[in-house]
Amino acid sequence: MNRKLVATTTISIHAKKSAVWKALIDPEMVQEYMHGAIVRSDWRVGSPITFTGVWEGTPYTDKGTILEIIPERVLSFTFWSPLFGTEDYEDNYMHVTYHIDEYDGVSTLTITQDNLETDEDVINAEGNWMKVGHHIKHILEEEHKHVL
Repeated sequence: MNRKLVATTTISIHAKKSAVWKALIDPEMVQEYMHGAIVRSDWRVGSPITFTGVWEGTPYTDKGTILEIIPERVLSFTFWSPLFGTEDYEDNYMHVTYHIDEYDGVSTLTITQDNLETDEDVINAEGNWMKVGHHIKHILEEEHKHVL
């Protein structure tokens, strides 16, 4: 399968990879940075993942399947949203991957999304994921300040 164009963003977060991992799978934390969406999954390969919310007054359920999960390292899943205006079939699903590295208490979170059609789609996806990364960074670094 040709996965078309890929968007990639990377951000450094002053937090342990365990904290970044928790931010990726804890429903309350995900809701803070994913536009209020509620994530549901049992976090096992082959299991469904859904994001349910309301966007600009329209209720939605985005969905996918967990492709890879290596705790505190990699989370990858397929992703499709009815808000994209495409049909719900395999070729319209994107792959979203979170990859975490850590060195000396600083984690690097890399987010990729594939199956994009145009350069504009790549720019929009990278902008969206950069906002998500910055929200995660803010949440984790602000929490850390309160602990000190």
